[in-house]
Amino acid sequence: MRTWLFDFDGTLVDSMPTYAGIMLRILDENHIPYGDDIIKITTPLGYAGAARLFREMGLERPVDEIVSLMQRYAVDAYTNDVPAKAHVIDVLHELKARGDDLNVLTASPHTALDPCLKRLGIFELFTNVWSCEDFGTTKADPQIYRMAAQQLKRPVEEIWFLDDNLGADKTAKAAGMRVCGVYDDSSAEYTDQIKAVCDAYIDDFSQLLELYC
Repeated sequence: MRTWLFDFDGTLVDSMPTYAGIMLRILDENHIPYGDDIIKITTPLGYAGAARLFREMGLERPVDEIVSLMQRYAVDAYTNDVPAKAHVIDVLHELKARGDDLNVLTASPHTALDPCLKRLGIFELFTNVWSCEDFGTTKADPQIYRMAAQQLKRPVEEIWFLDDNLGADKTAKAAGMRVCGVYDDSSAEYTDQIKAVCDAYIDDFSQLLELYC
């Protein structure tokens, strides 16, 4: 049996265009300048972390108000439209059938995360569906991976973490997890860097079965 800890956005679902649109919309609406790497920076932070960053960038609104705006923009898209990535649903069912322990750790809030997984019919496959908000920190903090391991009652080094984001992969690896990088169009330019820090890398979710059966 393997214990898996999956990212959500860009790993299980093809949502990074939606996520990026939400972040950029808020910055654009408030005339806040940003660099080309803004999505890479905000992706591991969660909505609250991104909101705090936006305040540092000059957005003069309370954090909770910014987070509420992010959630409002996100809920409809995640509830109704965001699709699973190729082969994800079939592979998750196969992993579950063989007795593996499946879990989610994502920066997305439950208001978007849970309805999306339920619509896709895979929510019940997971032992735990965690948002960063459940731990009070972000995926840029190595401690979140250790806290997740404690909750899973497994040594951190025995857990496989999958993410398409370079920063999250590096941090999970620094925390002691085994890390598998995942290809996503949004992080394609960082593929070589992700491969360099990870124990494994997949271009397509079906490769999990080929690598770890």
